[in-house]
Amino acid sequence: MLPQLYRHAWMDSDIEAFREQVRRYVAAEFTPKLDGWRRQGYIPRETWRPFGEMGFLLPEMDEAYGGAGANLAYQLVVQDELAKAEMPVNIAVHTIASHYILAYGTEAQKQRWLPKLTSGEMLAAIAMTEPGCGSDLKAIATRARRDGDHYVIDGAKTFITNGFTGNLLIVVARTGEPGSRGLSLIVLETEDLPGFHVGRLLEKIGMQASDTAELFFDGVRAPADQLLGGIEGEGFKQLMGQLPYERMLIAVPAAATIEQALALTVEYTQQRKAFGATLFDMQNTRLKLAEAATTAHVVRSFVNDCIQRLLDGTLDDEAAYMAKWWCTEQQCRVTDECLQLFGGYGYMAEYPIARMYAASRVQKIYGGANEVMKDLISRKL
Repeated sequence: MLPQLYRHAWMDSDIEAFREQVRRYVAAEFTPKLDGWRRQGYIPRETWRPFGEMGFLLPEMDEAYGGAGANLAYQLVVQDELAKAEMPVNIAVHTIASHYILAYGTEAQKQRWLPKLTSGEMLAAIAMTEPGCGSDLKAIATRARRDGDHYVIDGAKTFITNGFTGNLLIVVARTGEPGSRGLSLIVLETEDLPGFHVGRLLEKIGMQASDTAELFFDGVRAPADQLLGGIEGEGFKQLMGQLPYERMLIAVPAAATIEQALALTVEYTQQRKAFGATLFDMQNTRLKLAEAATTAHVVRSFVNDCIQRLLDGTLDDEAAYMAKWWCTEQQCRVTDECLQLFGGYGYMAEYPIARMYAASRVQKIYGGANEVMKDLISRKL
């Protein structure tokens, strides 16, 4: 059976009631439509409006900005339930972008954008990665040139989640010297924005319901008051400042996926027969499942501890890096082992384990490649 969500200080009755509400909503409103969203390559933006109206989109936002003022555990519970239902990472990206505005925006910027992001009227994306620049943010070439009371933005971005469906975009652009000190974050409202072009939807091996797009900026003019925080050259610092929370937005779905893969595989092997017995009756199967159950237990325990430390304000960068790389490595390993126990059926896209296997692979890449995470950890040894 599935390892239990081991009781932790942050798991009170209110948050468990909230989890159940999210679970029921996702099962009723998202799961029946998910196959169609995979086929078309995106989830329509209007899908998130009622999700926001239910208080599920950004429950951690202050009441002044339309939220419930809940702690970050509520958002992580949302991510947990979305991952179990095979929903892609769109809302993780949305909440990251929203937290940049919350943490670094001027009060006018917060009042302008956060209520719309909380309600679902706006869906946010972050334009960071470029065709020639991934984890090395210091190499970003997209440039924002000051022209009077505007910035003029030229460049290209790729692999942008919500790039096709989003209508609020945080652009990482170079406003000054080479290197990290010349970067700034500029917020764009992209609907009918002259010079802004969305390229093709990129075809991926997993997470097909998550729109991933190329974006192009050809003389895009942005009012200077859309520079996040109002001070140039703060972009790299702003990006780095939210890392512990962002890493948990990856580690939590890793734990959820491991548990879901294990549950599906136990159920399948108890029903599937081979050589006169169920697969579960075979010692090798039970040993493999015991390993997966142990991994699920350890991953969830680690993640729960990190969540508590995040809430307490004591989650250091190194622990967050560890959670990101190690949990995603275990996610890929367990989904691979579980797929093997499904045999040929595990390779069929109609089976959830196949989709989970394919979707898991990118977890080791985005949010900072795992190799980068380990290098960052090693610097503190």
